[in-house]
Amino acid sequence: MKKFILLLVVPFITFSQVGDNEKNLPFSDISSYPTEFSQASIVSRMIEGLGYRYYWATESLNQNDLSYKSSEDARTTLQIIEHIYSLSMMISSSFENKEYQFLSVEDDYNTLREKTLMNLNYIHQMLQSETDFSKLSIRFERGGTKMEFPFWNQINGPISDAIWHCGQVVMNRRASGNPLRKGVNVFIGKTSQ
Repeated sequence: MKKFILLLVVPFITFSQVGDNEKNLPFSDISSYPTEFSQASIVSRMIEGLGYRYYWATESLNQNDLSYKSSEDARTTLQIIEHIYSLSMMISSSFENKEYQFLSVEDDYNTLREKTLMNLNYIHQMLQSETDFSKLSIRFERGGTKMEFPFWNQINGPISDAIWHCGQVVMNRRASGNPLRKGVNVFIGKTSQ
């Protein structure tokens, strides 16, 4: 009898911990928005839109979803998630006045998902206090050449690219048999139960 009770309790504890972790991640709901328009509030809202899309696109993926790819030469869903994480690191490097380092990513799905959402939250918070975007730039080295671009390139570069790739994750999960949860409404930024 004790073994039977233990078998019932262990899965409940594991499921509860996953559910608690989900509740602590940002961007599950972005239905509130600023009342004033400024350069910071507009870019910040773009990050919120990206965060909301990413949160729901990557929610409850299984191994079949993560290994799915649309063609032989395409990225797997996990590789797309790794790329989105790298893009979030590239964006956050502007606020830290650091040169972005292109490194390979070796975290698992849950860790990548959490780190990406926390990076986007960090970026969102930094945008709340930033008043002069002309001081922000993207710096990196590629092929032995150091490059620097103004913050404008964050908008049409990594931010837009990450939004694009969130769509790929949604497409892949639909094709692998695990479509996006019903009720996700990117227009109002709220998910109905």
